[in-house]
Amino acid sequence: MLTITQALHDQIVAHARADHPDEACGVVAGPTPAPADGRPERFIPMLNAARSPTFYEFDSTDLLKLYREMDDRDEEPVVIYHSHTATEAYPSRTDISYANEPGAHYVLVSTAECGNDEGPVSFRSFHIVDGVVTEEDVQVVADYATATVS
Repeated sequence: MLTITQALHDQIVAHARADHPDEACGVVAGPTPAPADGRPERFIPMLNAARSPTFYEFDSTDLLKLYREMDDRDEEPVVIYHSHTATEAYPSRTDISYANEPGAHYVLVSTAECGNDEGPVSFRSFHIVDGVVTEEDVQVVADYATATVS
């Protein structure tokens, strides 16, 4: 299960809406060693270097800088997110082939129904390990101190 604060959820959704019609992408970092299933804490929106409505790509220089920064801060990528602008919030074959963080939650937000308007979005989380996609529940909490453990 992905447990995430309402504030982080809202930042991811706002980024997806802002970048529509292009796919948005980014990371939410958390402490290393992570609590039991990771705790997303620091929102890091990234630029989609592909600037595409059907594909996202982290800029290699930005990504290297991000990993060095996370290492310096004793963090790891807890959530790796991107949006789908015309399809459902489910990993594509390309998304699956690029998933290289087996411990991360891969969050997809679909803005297909609302674009950059305030309409509803689909917000889903997956584990992707060795090409196997497993959807997981998402619990949105006010803060981690009041989160219930399942």
